[in-house]
Amino acid sequence: MPLHPQARSFLDLVAKKNAPPWESLAPSVSRSMFNGLTEFFGQGPELNDISDKVIADKVPVRIYRPDSKPCLPAIMYFHGGGWVLGNIETHDAMCRHLAKDSGSMVISVNYRLAPEHPFPAAFDDCYEATRYVSHHAAELGVDPTRIAVAGDSAGGNLAAAVTLKAREKGTPNIHSQWLIYPVLEANFDTVSYKEFATDHGLTRRTMQFFWDQYSQKKTDRSTAYAAPLKADHLRDLPFTQIITAEYDVLRDEGEQFARLLKKAGVEVELIRYDGMLHGFMHFAAAFDEGKRALAELGKAMNTRFGLACKNHLNHT
Repeated sequence: MPLHPQARSFLDLVAKKNAPPWESLAPSVSRSMFNGLTEFFGQGPELNDISDKVIADKVPVRIYRPDSKPCLPAIMYFHGGGWVLGNIETHDAMCRHLAKDSGSMVISVNYRLAPEHPFPAAFDDCYEATRYVSHHAAELGVDPTRIAVAGDSAGGNLAAAVTLKAREKGTPNIHSQWLIYPVLEANFDTVSYKEFATDHGLTRRTMQFFWDQYSQKKTDRSTAYAAPLKADHLRDLPFTQIITAEYDVLRDEGEQFARLLKKAGVEVELIRYDGMLHGFMHFAAAFDEGKRALAELGKAMNTRFGLACKNHLNHT
């Protein structure tokens, strides 16, 4: 379908600001600019409890509890930003909405950023945080059988990579993965990369820059933990939902991952939001479709966790 009018308005507003591209800025400057995009992040709902702590001896997290019920399902959330930008503050509104709509504890991970900390630093932080939550589930009030991973963009990459390592190591047990317009490989020659290389928000050049910051050794890009589409196989993975945006350079790799998962026998749900740009859910204040997609994601998580609970009760 044509570019959504709100997407066109968003692009026009960004063009009017005439901000330099991310790849032309020093990390400290680009992070400060990204952190300041509060007009697009929106406001999240009030929750029962929100707390910051450090887990696994080194990884800062923010824990969102929608209510005081014991043994909640948990969503490990990994923020987007090309592995270079973003933090728990920039994705606070998203995590608040997901906690409320899913009825789950959301644990947002403040992983180390590139280029100061290239691959595998962010991946290691996310895996270690997920393993810690699984092994300390009772202490945290988490149901160890219902721990999911989720993330947007680079965060989707980290979620998919954590799931692959959990499968290989046999721990932690991942209930499901929820990938929001994820980065899955460093292939800049897909149809979507060619069609939307410029003038559609996230550009081809910016993604090349982000990859250069994260995988500073080019050989890393052939490993599944950096580029999940490079996995030897995708069998024995948990339920996966993948969200893509029509006018996004990352669209095709997300949809290719969904096809390969299905071929491997994994239960997968692919949802494409037509007319939308990369980041439309994170920048939900500018996109009605972003608000709707975020609410639908939370409800889908709630339903999936509910099914897992019923199945567990039926087998006990």
